[in-house]
Amino acid sequence: MKNSSYPAAIAALWMVGTLVSFMVMAIAGRELSEELSTFQILFFRSAIGLLIISYLLHRSGWHQIQSSALPTHFFRNLAHYGGQYGWFYGLAFIPLAEVFAIEFTVPVWTAILAALILGERLTVPRMIAMSMGLTGMLIILRPGLEVIAPAALAVLAGAFCYAIAYIKTKQLAHIDTPLCILFYMTVIQLPLGLVPSLFDWRTPSIEAWPWILVVGVTALSAHYCITRAMQLVDATVVVPMDFLRLPLIAVVGFMLYDETMEWAILLGALVMFVGNYVSIQAEKRKLMSVYGASKD
Repeated sequence: MKNSSYPAAIAALWMVGTLVSFMVMAIAGRELSEELSTFQILFFRSAIGLLIISYLLHRSGWHQIQSSALPTHFFRNLAHYGGQYGWFYGLAFIPLAEVFAIEFTVPVWTAILAALILGERLTVPRMIAMSMGLTGMLIILRPGLEVIAPAALAVLAGAFCYAIAYIKTKQLAHIDTPLCILFYMTVIQLPLGLVPSLFDWRTPSIEAWPWILVVGVTALSAHYCITRAMQLVDATVVVPMDFLRLPLIAVVGFMLYDETMEWAILLGALVMFVGNYVSIQAEKRKLMSVYGASKD
């Protein structure tokens, strides 16, 4: 098992990169929303991502893009695009902390879809995580007590789309390389953002271009950093650090946009985090017992 302090320290540094990437991308998305439509933001994100991935493929080999699972790539990226749209749309209208908190429902939808699509067994810890995740979601949205903002529903729908994308990514990970998956992500999503943008095109100002570059770069760096962290340590180390995104983005929202941190958002996210952590700890104990039995 991954127990040494050195990998944990390196993983912590990668998670710092993850947290910074997500927060900076959120700030850039909020700034761009004042000038560009969500479709345009997603178009530029894919365009910059395609340039970066093409450079990496040029260095490591274009043969990687040969795939026998193109329909799966297409379906995955339709779902991923929906998740991206909901996330960036929410950034423009609701507090940054609320966007990040609602996004924590992704593990709940992923567990449900994994059971339905991949046939994964719903264990008791996973069911506890699902129930606590749904409870946390209700605490955040407070249906019946307050009018739910359309942007909050967009983020929630985006979280469900992300879950579909994660399931499809899990299937593709056994077939294609990470660069191949990222290549088709940018290629397929590029026209999905471009075509609707043409109906209401707004030429970016000079001031907008740095933010556009930031969105394109951080969208890739966030996923790269968290992947590297998970290669070094268990998810039980990564998940608590990832949860730090919520209080950190709440501070950013307060300092930059004068947003207040509502108790319901923090409480709901905490309930979801506890549920996820309980499930991960149970999975870890299960793996350790299997590992120990295999050595006997």
